[in-house]
Amino acid sequence: MGKSKKRILHKGKNELFENITRDEAIKKVIEMLQEGDKSVYSVITLFGLSAEEILEGGASYELVKGMENLLK
Repeated sequence: MGKSKKRILHKGKNELFENITRDEAIKKVIEMLQEGDKSVYSVITLFGLSAEEILEGGASYELVKGMENLLK
């Protein structure tokens, strides 16, 4: 990955979240799913979350199954 692309990705992460761990990202994704926020897809792909991680975090099966094409 080039320097510019790497810098842009890090800038995007930091604008959305100041300093976030993977566990906090999973919790945030679950909250966003329950609210119906469409920007949840970008957070999932940004962190590369799997369906198993989101299910273990407490999301319902129906929510995860509905977006299985995005998840690993």
